[in-house]
Amino acid sequence: PTDLTVVNNNAGNGRVGIAAMIDAGMVAKMVCSFPRSSDPRAFTERYLAGDIGLELVPQGTLAERIRAAGAGIPAFYTPTGYGTELAEGKPVAEFDGKKYVQERWLQADVAIIKAELADTHGNLTYRHAARNFSPLMCMAAGVSVVQARKIVAPGDIDPEHVVTPGIFVDALLEVPEPLQEEELIRSGAAYP
Repeated sequence: PTDLTVVNNNAGNGRVGIAAMIDAGMVAKMVCSFPRSSDPRAFTERYLAGDIGLELVPQGTLAERIRAAGAGIPAFYTPTGYGTELAEGKPVAEFDGKKYVQERWLQADVAIIKAELADTHGNLTYRHAARNFSPLMCMAAGVSVVQARKIVAPGDIDPEHVVTPGIFVDALLEVPEPLQEEELIRSGAAYP
């Protein structure tokens, strides 16, 4: 695929993951909060060459735009970004004497998610920061594809630990020992 718009917290690291997609010319636009990650070389090279667009979105606004899509809310107002370049061209409203910028939901055709544990019904748990955006993206996407470290039988996950219900998951793939992006970057790995 080419001409993809990718929504992520950052614009990738090294030459793996999203950065590999950018390197391969698959990504036309990044929507993210942190385009300057620890090793943004793929994005930086393409951006400076004019080969990739960037929509910079404050972190909280990015999360809320995704959440709004999952909840079916097409627009909302936030004070974040008012009076800055990030608000240019967007509707502004005043509530109780304070200016707010209108932001639109951020829907996705496909979400690619990494989970720690899944059951065969698609109920998910996460490790660390993966639980920040992953549940929201599953709700905001038309199709959610999940890579899980382990897939277990229904009932093997305590219902109190389920973060994303299976209703939001369309496909599961078990990858028991996924290479961590940090390890791949340190080794200088690049996808073929």
